[in-house]
Amino acid sequence: MSLITTLARLEAVRSGHAQPAATVRHRHLSDRPLVFVPLITAGEAGAPLGALVGTDRDAPHLLAVPQPRDRDLRFAFLAELAGIVLPHVEAYADSVEAAERSETDPETGKRVKVEVDLCADAAQLVVPSRAGIDFVRLLGRSMRFRRTAEQDPETPHPAPPRVPLLGRWLTHYGERARVPGSSLLLAMTDLLGRHWASGQSTLEDQHLGALLAWIAPDGGHGDEGYRDDGPGGGAPTGAQAARRAELARDAAGQLLCPPAGPATDPAFDNKLLAPAIERYDRARTALAAAEDGLEADDRLGALTAAEREIRALVESRTRPTWDAVWRGLDLLRALPAGAHVDERWTRDRWSFTSHRDRILAGEPPQPRRDDAVTAANKLATREREQARLEAQEALDDPLVMAGRRLSGEAFAGEVVDVVMAYSESRRPSPRPLVTVRTDDRPHLAERAKVYRALNGKPQTAEYVGPALSSPDGDPDDGTVLLRITDKMGRGKEPEPGSVPEKGDLLCFTLFEHEQRGGAKLPDPEQTPWTHGGPPGETAAAAEAADAQTEEDVL
Repeated sequence: MSLITTLARLEAVRSGHAQPAATVRHRHLSDRPLVFVPLITAGEAGAPLGALVGTDRDAPHLLAVPQPRDRDLRFAFLAELAGIVLPHVEAYADSVEAAERSETDPETGKRVKVEVDLCADAAQLVVPSRAGIDFVRLLGRSMRFRRTAEQDPETPHPAPPRVPLLGRWLTHYGERARVPGSSLLLAMTDLLGRHWASGQSTLEDQHLGALLAWIAPDGGHGDEGYRDDGPGGGAPTGAQAARRAELARDAAGQLLCPPAGPATDPAFDNKLLAPAIERYDRARTALAAAEDGLEADDRLGALTAAEREIRALVESRTRPTWDAVWRGLDLLRALPAGAHVDERWTRDRWSFTSHRDRILAGEPPQPRRDDAVTAANKLATREREQARLEAQEALDDPLVMAGRRLSGEAFAGEVVDVVMAYSESRRPSPRPLVTVRTDDRPHLAERAKVYRALNGKPQTAEYVGPALSSPDGDPDDGTVLLRITDKMGRGKEPEPGSVPEKGDLLCFTLFEHEQRGGAKLPDPEQTPWTHGGPPGETAAAAEAADAQTEEDVL
C-alpha cells in the first residue's frame, strides 16, 4: 500500500467518507456488461443455489436450483445459464475488424506482419466481489470436461449440449482475470477499491454494501432515512453506514443488506432456506407417490408453490447485490477513462479473439494442469503486465504519480537551465544537459536512467548529478542535472519540441514506461525431461483420463 493510499484511508476515517484514490478510471467498462450475481449453498462451494444474470439492470434473469444436491437440477441451472451467457458472448465473437499482427515466417524465420481478424469488441463480465471470480473459475473447471450425449452416447450423466462450451469460456475469463489490468472479468469491489479509499481494511472492502456505504453513506442499500443517533443527528458517516450494511437485521432476524458473497447468511439458511427446501423435497416425494391423476395434480401444485418460494428467496438475497453492482457502475462511469485504458482493452480483445479461434478450430478444452512452458509463459505475462499496469496508471493519473514521487520512484520540477552539448564520436549527436529544480527526493544512482513521456513515447535521460550552483562549487541539493539521450531525431540539431525548454514543468520517472519481453522459451515438444518431458501419446492419454476429478464435478 502506497503512502498516498494510507493517507487517503486515514482521511476517510477522519472525514467519514471514502477519499478518491484515482482521478481517472483505470479499467475499461463496456456499454453492455453482463452482470452475474451468483449464490451458492453454504458449505458446498460447488452447489449453485441460484443467480441473477443479464445486461438489463431493470430486467435480470433469475435462475434458481430448488434442490442444489440434485444433479439433474444443477445441470438444468447450467444449461439455462449457458442459454443466457453464450449468445451474449457469441454476438461479440461474430463481429470482427481487420488488424495487423506480427508472426514468424516458417520459411525465413523472420517476423512479418500479416492481416488477421480481430473482434471489434469483447464481452465483459462483472461480478460483485473477488469470490465471484473464484466461483466463475470453479464453474468453468467443472463444466469444460463434461461429455454430452452427442459426444459420447454411453457417458453416464451426460451434460446438456452447450454446458461444456460455457465451461471453456468461463475458464478463459477466469484465467484472464489473473492478468493485471485485464477487464474481461471484473469484480465490482476491486473496481471501487481501486478508485476510492475507504476507512476500513481491504478485506472489509470485499463486502460490496459496506464499500458503497463509505463512498455514498447517505444513499443506497436501504440507507434512506437513516440518521446519526448522536447529538444533532444528520447524515450517517461511512463507518456507521458500513456497519449497518454489514450487521443490520429486520424483525425476523434477516440481514437488511444480504451480501450474496456468493455464500449465504447462516440465519437465512437456517430459518428460511432449509425449511423451504425441505418442503420442496416433501412435495416432490409426495408427487412421485401419487396414485391417480387428481391426486397428482394437487401435489404438482404443491411442488410448484414450493419451487416458487425458493425462487423468491433466491431473488430476495441477490437483488440488493444486483442493484449495488449497477450503482457501482454508475459511479465508475462518472470518471473519465485513463489514456492507456483502450490499449489494455485491445489486448483483452486479442485474448478474446484467440480463444474464439481455438474453439472454432476444434481444439480440446484447457488442460487441468499447464505444461512447464505454458505455465512459465503465463507467469512471465502476469509479471510483465503488472509492471506495465503500474507504469501506465502513474502516467495516466497525477494522484498515482504522486505516490511514486513520494516513494522516490519519480520526480517533478521546473527546468531552470538547458545547455546544448554533443557526444564525443565521429558523428556527434545532440546530448543536451537539462537542469531541473525539484522538491522531490528521488533515489538516483550515478548514471541512472530516467524517463519522461514525449508524444506518447518514453524519452530517456541519464542522471549526471546535482547541479553546481554556488561560486565555491558546492552542489545544489534541490537541482538535478540530466543528459537527454534519445528521441531527438537523426540530425545534428534536435527536432523542435524534443528538448525541454527553460521554464517547462516536467515529470521524470525512474521506472521504464514500456516493458521488455523475456527470453524465448523452448517449444513444448522440446521441454527437458526435468520439466515433464515431451508429451507423448501415452502421457496425453493418461492426462485425458485424469482430466476430470472429483473436485472438477459440481
